[in-house]
Amino acid sequence: MSANVVMYATSWCPYCERARQLFARKQIACTEIDIDKDPALREQMMTRSGRRTVPQIFVGDVHVGGCDDLHALEAQGGLDPLLTR
Repeated sequence: MSANVVMYATSWCPYCERARQLFARKQIACTEIDIDKDPALREQMMTRSGRRTVPQIFVGDVHVGGCDDLHALEAQGGLDPLLTR
């Protein structure tokens, strides 16, 4: 069973798009929460992550961080083990 992946994002953010592309390339299902549609969702993201920028990515209960953090985790070989927890 693979971990639930959640990404707080906007439709226009290039970093969000880079994260989407990585998930698509690896065939990882991701639940996307568009924070532009509801200001309360941005507050939820900031409370949960401690950050204001998008994307903010969670794998299960683990806060991966933003796009650069996601790509660094993948480059270090840490994303796949996190997904199979």
